[in-house]
Amino acid sequence: MSTVAFITARGLFGRRRALLLLPLPILLVGLALLCRMYDVSPDMWGQAVIVALGLAVVLPVVALIVGTGVLGSEVDDGTIVHILTKPLARRDIILAKYAVAASVTTVVSAVPLFLTGVLAGSAKLGGALAVAATVGAFAYSALFLLFSLVSRRPVLVGLVYILVWEGLLGNFVSGTKNLAIGQYVIAITDRIAPNGMMDTPVGLTTAIVMSAVFTVAGTVFAINRLGSFSLAGETS
Repeated sequence: MSTVAFITARGLFGRRRALLLLPLPILLVGLALLCRMYDVSPDMWGQAVIVALGLAVVLPVVALIVGTGVLGSEVDDGTIVHILTKPLARRDIILAKYAVAASVTTVVSAVPLFLTGVLAGSAKLGGALAVAATVGAFAYSALFLLFSLVSRRPVLVGLVYILVWEGLLGNFVSGTKNLAIGQYVIAITDRIAPNGMMDTPVGLTTAIVMSAVFTVAGTVFAINRLGSFSLAGETS
């Protein structure tokens, strides 16, 4: 299992896809730093930078890039066959790749969000953002890893989830907020460090429980889906 995780991490950072992880976090911290340098009040930029960019774009997009990258390319090019011929349980393969996806997403998203919170003048807010981003990273990673196994266009499906389900419908259809990981992240942040930037009807209990449901269900379904792959690279 550790070998699969090592190979996955090395392959992930050895691809051009890894370069896609850097621009958004850099932009997030850069905008916050710029506002801080010009003494712009966090009340004026916090909603746009921290919530609209950091939580609604940086976190899910990083998770999408990583989550679909740890396994999706192997499914596309057929090298998944070589993995399936190894004496490893399908469960161990998924758990190893999920661990890499969740860990990388956590680091790449939580660190810049923490720095952004600190630049907004509150170490408590920074810590809250880091904690919420970690929870979101685990939930998003499980979902996007599953997408890479059930669709030939996992990035497209993931973008539809982020932009349409969480972005468009989440703003106009209140019921969808209870099934949106982004709303759980906002709820957790606001409960740890209450502020005027976060606005969600989702409660803390719902956020925690549903984040766990997304994490566990996504991982379990991914294990079952990989189990349906034959050595020919097709599904039964």
